[in-house]
Amino acid sequence: MDVSFHHNEQLIRPWRTAAFVAASVAAVELLVLVVIGGALIAKPFGATKTRPVHKAAVAHTTAAKTTSRTPAAKPRHPAAPAARLARGRISVLVLNGNGRQGAAAATAARVSRRGYRVGGVANASSSDFTRSLVMYRRGFEGEGRRLAHDLGIPIVGPLDGMRAAQLHGAQAVVVIGA
Repeated sequence: MDVSFHHNEQLIRPWRTAAFVAASVAAVELLVLVVIGGALIAKPFGATKTRPVHKAAVAHTTAAKTTSRTPAAKPRHPAAPAARLARGRISVLVLNGNGRQGAAAATAARVSRRGYRVGGVANASSSDFTRSLVMYRRGFEGEGRRLAHDLGIPIVGPLDGMRAAQLHGAQAVVVIGA
């Protein structure tokens, strides 16, 4: 009986190995088919999103080729209005938005050295501003942009989160960030 068991074991062992190899190959093939199927299914959805952009790009390229001798027209953006008032006529409210003691006072000194009037120094409503910004009242965009340029602050926009009444007569606000 021991001999027949050993003989049966020798016959079964190669089949086990073959079955394991076949199952491994089938698993790899299944994985490849799932990846390819996913790519083919996802492609039409992505293609529909980019198709209008592609058509516009082709139309633009075709138009550029047919009119290659005429210079391309640049898109027109409305120019920022120029500052009308002198720096000494602009009142600036400086708010500390980073929580560091003395940050607003130091910036107020810079504002004053640039020729602006400091209308007040206070803390902002929160102290989690990560970047400094300049905001301006309606009608003072040119002055606000000039102030931001003078201070080297790239973020400029109209009042956001503040009302003109909160400015105590100032035309612009500087919020100091981190």
